[in-house]
Amino acid sequence: MSSEVEANGSLFFAHESPRESQIRMISDGIESLKGGGFLLAAAPTGIGKTAAALASALNAANMYSTNPEIPKILFLTGRQSQHRIVVDTIREINKRLPPGFSRVKVVDIIGREGMCKVVDRSTGKCNCEVGVTESERRFLRSDLEEYIHSDPRHVDQILKRVKKTDVCAWATAREAAKSTDIIVCDYNHVFVEGVREASLPVMGVDLENTIIIIDEAHNLPNRIRNGLQRRVTEQVFQRALSNVEEYKENLEKRERELDIPESNKLRDAMNLEKQIKALKEDSRMRKWFKEKKSENQRSKGDDIRVATQDFLDIISQAIEGVLEEDSEDIIYRIRMMISRLLAVVIEEDDDLDDEEQNECTRLAEILEICIRYRKNAALALVFDELLENPRVTSHLLDPSVVGEPIFEKCLGSILMSGTLFPPEMYAEILGIPGDRVTCHQYSSGFPLGNRPVLIASDVTSKLTERESSFSSIIGHIKSVIDNTKGNVAVFAPSYSMLGRIHGEFEKSGWCPKTIVKEEQRMSKARVEGLISRLYEQRDMRGAALFGVLSGKLSEGVDYSDNVLNALVCVGLPLPPPSARQDALLEYYTKKFDRSRAWKYASLQPAVNSILQALGRPIRKKEDRAIVILLEKRLLERRVSDCMPEMQTMQTSKPTRTAERVKAFFEI
Repeated sequence: MSSEVEANGSLFFAHESPRESQIRMISDGIESLKGGGFLLAAAPTGIGKTAAALASALNAANMYSTNPEIPKILFLTGRQSQHRIVVDTIREINKRLPPGFSRVKVVDIIGREGMCKVVDRSTGKCNCEVGVTESERRFLRSDLEEYIHSDPRHVDQILKRVKKTDVCAWATAREAAKSTDIIVCDYNHVFVEGVREASLPVMGVDLENTIIIIDEAHNLPNRIRNGLQRRVTEQVFQRALSNVEEYKENLEKRERELDIPESNKLRDAMNLEKQIKALKEDSRMRKWFKEKKSENQRSKGDDIRVATQDFLDIISQAIEGVLEEDSEDIIYRIRMMISRLLAVVIEEDDDLDDEEQNECTRLAEILEICIRYRKNAALALVFDELLENPRVTSHLLDPSVVGEPIFEKCLGSILMSGTLFPPEMYAEILGIPGDRVTCHQYSSGFPLGNRPVLIASDVTSKLTERESSFSSIIGHIKSVIDNTKGNVAVFAPSYSMLGRIHGEFEKSGWCPKTIVKEEQRMSKARVEGLISRLYEQRDMRGAALFGVLSGKLSEGVDYSDNVLNALVCVGLPLPPPSARQDALLEYYTKKFDRSRAWKYASLQPAVNSILQALGRPIRKKEDRAIVILLEKRLLERRVSDCMPEMQTMQTSKPTRTAERVKAFFEI
């Protein structure tokens, strides 16, 4: 490879000429990866970070061509819309490669339930190839694999291809991945142990020979934490008993029909039934839950911390002596019960919520997590009574316990996001080896005047001043809505605050625009429906979209074609007090220091949720929108230091805001 290609990555760049920030990012990426390092790129919307990251990774991978096998590139993203962007970018790269260069092969994979026609949750198997002979299966998979390799294909194209054929798209895509250069998939394929062990070897992926690109990397810490979050309620034992009884009865029926001796499976089911009955009927277990309820009611918050070992002890004591052959070792005793719980297979109702699925699996998973982290302060168990339903939840406090071993193994990584700020913080909390980290912030190159930012100095969502600020907050929002030509988005710090703000407009009947409101736990179709309303209304009187910071409408939605003309962010969404938050602050104080603990656990995540919202209206260079931040704390040094450089102005009252907004749209 020529020195020119190594220097600027032009060989694998998807476009005619890179922007200035792209040139920097490609160069930084190649430099980091060729040394086995990690680039953390705070790269705003519009920089073209997907093309830059792919150019860097492909150049670096080809530098390892002396190895027996060229490294594979994993492009991890949690958004299907980004899958399409990656595939389209690779298609453009291939068009520009000179004669004699092998074209880049890619496979795009989503979850099994999204690729298979029907998946049996109890067995994990699909019905895509039911009734197909082995020779037919080989032919159909070979044909589909050839189609995948022939040109970069988005997963939707693959699913369209197999719609009328009896072939498993998911299994074929995993097989095709063995012969590709790039795999586009979800974070879970790498950062959730069970998924990683089940998927990467099948796709021919060895982490030690892999370059990882992580898109929207600001989401990665919470995605890792969520991978170890499990919840059980006080009723789990009753429902688990029902699951076991159903499983045992099915085994008994099958063995009677086959006229075979009692199997080990059936004996294990009978033993598990005894153990679950003991858990359900144990007086100490009931007393434990009763004590936790009392403690919770006496506390000033909504939840309390539970010692992991105490939870394991009460489980172990309840099943002690139930089985004659059980070990005296309490951990081994629970491990044996876990293996029996995981063997339970039942018919699951697709109409039920996840909370109502196989309780044996749910109980097994939280017990396994507790055993693994029982001596590690990185795990916190929390008891609460949300909706008057007592429950215990596992929370991973430190993403680095999962991230660090993975980053240590791989050949290098590019982590990028418009709100990966400050990148040094993410390097620390993810456990990325410090001596191999390069952190950079890149500018979008967009005209600053296209997105002026007003910060109100007269209002705050701070609890002690919220009521006195509320009427002015409403005044500012009215000023923006009244003077905006087009659509306005208003994002509140919480659903309760959203309800109050929206209620003011609803009860007064004042709003010259169509009101659109976000609801909790909205489906993807519902979100798309709300966004469609914006496009319908923008050429008429416009719409006022009310949502929450860190919600579905303020993160992850691409408001294309400049459909948002003004954005209002209300308050600073600091996490409310909770046992989990207290545990996180305590843990980070011990790991880092008190100042960084508060910044990493509370302040920076709150600021970053605002930064995410700020990236919604401006998607390309020509877009124009005005942003109003209704929170005076953003003017404080300790808070403003958490934000990247941007051009801001102050507004001191609603009438001043009205003047600023009106002037912006008159330009």
